[in-house]
Amino acid sequence: MRIIVSGGGTGGHIYPALTIVRAIQKRIPDAEFLYVGTKDGLEADIVPKEGIAFETVNIRGFKRSLTPENFLRGAQAFGGVMKAMGVVRRFHPDVAIGTGGYVCGPILLAASLMGVPTLIQEQNVMPGITNRLLSRFVSCIAMGTKEAAQYFPKGKRVFTGNPIREEVLKARSGEGRELFGLDPKAKTVLVSGGSRGARSINKAMIGVLAHYAGRDGVQFLHVTGKAGYEDTMAQLQKAGVDVAASGNLFVEPYLYNMPQALACADVAVFRAGAIGIAELTARGVPSVLIPYPFAAANHQEMNARAIVAAGAARMILDRELTAERLLSVLAELLSEDAKLRRMAKSAKRLGRPQAADEIASRAIRLAKGQKAPVPVSE
Repeated sequence: MRIIVSGGGTGGHIYPALTIVRAIQKRIPDAEFLYVGTKDGLEADIVPKEGIAFETVNIRGFKRSLTPENFLRGAQAFGGVMKAMGVVRRFHPDVAIGTGGYVCGPILLAASLMGVPTLIQEQNVMPGITNRLLSRFVSCIAMGTKEAAQYFPKGKRVFTGNPIREEVLKARSGEGRELFGLDPKAKTVLVSGGSRGARSINKAMIGVLAHYAGRDGVQFLHVTGKAGYEDTMAQLQKAGVDVAASGNLFVEPYLYNMPQALACADVAVFRAGAIGIAELTARGVPSVLIPYPFAAANHQEMNARAIVAAGAARMILDRELTAERLLSVLAELLSEDAKLRRMAKSAKRLGRPQAADEIASRAIRLAKGQKAPVPVSE
């Protein structure tokens, strides 16, 4: 079986694609994969290291205003589709899978036009423009959330949840606490603004960490992002916080062991990216979500509102984020065990740990010429 996979630009598109690849490989060990991305995206570095064949298509997204540059990008998009058709023709796939990002548009469109079964995986409550356009051509739309159903044609869409790395599901709390040197009896708050960090979250956390420094019963694992680490440490020092001496504050620029960190978290302070939320809910971790305010179509706020409505999270808008506001929400959650347990149960109910396996099964069925989508209930 030969499979094209495409998705790029950010880890939120790349890692779900790789997770689906691994799920297919478990079923069909001799399956051949070709990953199509861009030469400048993170995928150009990540994918070859995974031992997967990699090709590039040069394309960039359109600006939201009418500019001369958009005409150049339009011509580039047309050239991207032409190159994509050549890639599809040479590789001759049985199925093509896209997980988002501008690059998957030409590949999935080319594959669809050439009669190859196609599947797109939409992660967010509010789909991006690429997947909304592709939905008219592809064979199946695997939705990460039920709320996205309104944007896609009936008969193609199916709710699978978002694919989650196997390491996230297998990690154990005791393992994580030992790895990071955490107190096994204290409540753990995991704070992360994503792989690059979030300046607004780091700023708000100065006051929070100053308040909790040295206190028994609670500990913080704060991931600042590499770019924000030195400034955060300087601001903590200015606020009179000795992180090393506190005994309950752990500040890191980046975590290569995020699955273990998630496993030992009692509460998380996160952005509202779809994959981060999927991992939190699969682990049953209550959260305080702070949506990235400049996400396309404000999709992170939409994601967060869906989780809040289910009782699994609290939300603070980025423009309203202050140390005082975040401290107030965390103090409430950390002091009310019953509320925290209810939120954890709500999060767990939302989790879809089997999502990657379900998407893999549907892609394989498509490759074998079987009808894959089952309409989501209205």
